Amino acid sequence: MKKIESFLIYLILILAIILRFYHLGQFPPSLNWDEVSHGYNAYSILTTGSDEWGVKYPLTNFRAYGDYPLPLNLFITIPFIKYFGLNETSIRIPHAAIGVLLVLVVYFLAKIIFKNKKPALIASFLVAVEPWYFFPSRFVLQSNLSVFFLTLGITAFLYRDKWKYFLPISIISFGFSLFSYHTTRIFTPLLLLTLLIIYKKEMIQFYKESRRLFILTTLLAFFFFLPLPFILLNPEARARSNEVFLVDQGMIGRIIEYRNSSQLPSQVSKLIYNRPVFFTLGFVKNYVDYFSPKYLFLKGGTQYQFSIPNRGLLYLINLPFFYLGVLLVLYKVCKKKSDNIYKLLIAWLILAPIPASITNERFAVLRSSTLLPLPEIFTVFGLSFIYQKVICSNSILKTFKYCFLLFYLFLLGISLARYLNDYLEVYPKVYSQSWQYGYKEVVEFSKENYNKYDKIIITKKYGEPHEFFLFYWPWDPKQYKNDPKLIRFYKSNWYWVDGYNRFYFVNDWDIPKEEWQVFTLESKKESIDCTYLKCLLITTEGNYPKGWRIIKTINFLDGSVAFEILEN
Repeated sequence: MKKIESFLIYLILILAIILRFYHLGQFPPSLNWDEVSHGYNAYSILTTGSDEWGVKYPLTNFRAYGDYPLPLNLFITIPFIKYFGLNETSIRIPHAAIGVLLVLVVYFLAKIIFKNKKPALIASFLVAVEPWYFFPSRFVLQSNLSVFFLTLGITAFLYRDKWKYFLPISIISFGFSLFSYHTTRIFTPLLLLTLLIIYKKEMIQFYKESRRLFILTTLLAFFFFLPLPFILLNPEARARSNEVFLVDQGMIGRIIEYRNSSQLPSQVSKLIYNRPVFFTLGFVKNYVDYFSPKYLFLKGGTQYQFSIPNRGLLYLINLPFFYLGVLLVLYKVCKKKSDNIYKLLIAWLILAPIPASITNERFAVLRSSTLLPLPEIFTVFGLSFIYQKVICSNSILKTFKYCFLLFYLFLLGISLARYLNDYLEVYPKVYSQSWQYGYKEVVEFSKENYNKYDKIIITKKYGEPHEFFLFYWPWDPKQYKNDPKLIRFYKSNWYWVDGYNRFYFVNDWDIPKEEWQVFTLESKKESIDCTYLKCLLITTEGNYPKGWRIIKTINFLDGSVAFEILEN
């Protein structure tokens, strides 16, 4: 039996590898601007010791475009760029690999929760094939790291009795999560505090039996968590949260509007229409939504880059088992002598949506990833209950117990096949624009024809073209940072690049329509007059001056025009 179960986990891991590594550079169809930013900054650190902004080995945050993502992904990516070069596959490999490792970690997590290998195999299989894991693990996302390190931290903590050194490993994993993704800087301390409360007696006993190791673990906790308040007080660390916080300028405007239009007395109006009330209502609505079937099983997220539109994050077949599993674990927690693991699962479930719920985006797939891998754990609880208490305990149905499992796996296979068809055939064609498809082709053409032109002008229509040029060329980071023609400026909480070398980046609406007009940069630091120069213009369909000649068209995968390339 042990050999069979070992064989099955190997099969599951092989399936996870195939799903995550198959044509990794082609699906999703292009790198998005966050991927090229992470990739090029990792390349810059590798070759110069500093990011593209000249910051030496950024440890708490790196600037990127002014959204200040966390730096762990940069350092994880560096070895792959060193050995495979700077390309789509090299920067996506670590995330695909982490996705596979997560399958194995969840197997061990489920094994200690259920105290049985069979449910653990099902849980790991679900993690291998369900969309919420499969889709993000094929491209560069900070949340891939945070999910892995959180899950590893909890798993190592629960295995501490089997090997005492798992406790410091657990703290190190939680510590790494603080440098993985913004949400974990809220969630991880809450989860760690919860663990200490639930397992207080066990921690006291651990201290008595392994005092030195306990002190080492405490010192590691201080090393990772003590700087956190100071990091969060840094405006850079809060730059992104200020943009996405639930009480943003839009909500403040609505509060003022409601007050002004209210027929109630002024004091009553202020009591009803204020920030705490609107925040509470918005938080509760968001929080409940993250447990809804609409989000989890039917429609999924609202951003096309993080899930297939109108497809659930989890397979519909698991809907009844998931909610049944939640009820079963809640019932176990309500018992007088409840296992601490059940308390941990419910506490984790309650805390997980908090970071996503305090932001202004509904159905935020990445910010709610702190829920993972709970859906699979609860699904297996529900599935096991139906199998053991309903199927196997009934003398008639017991005969069909293997048919039940085979039918479940068959439906799961059908779900996976349909999803793969959408992911590989439909999604790339319909949503290639969401992935800023076409920039690679633009850069390749510009590189081949670089010496033919005095100036190369590119539209900003699809966002941050300079980063795609830096990545796909790839441009020497030292040369870029020291370029006397480098034009950068800060505006609207964002860092913009208007030009470097002979490249200039202009807003789509600033591209002139008359042949003799100059191109004006948003920074106003320079204008480009192509009257006596040979210029290449890369723009959107039909948006160019009179007299220019189209020499190449680049299409999105659905056939619509992405870029038109012209010369004067």
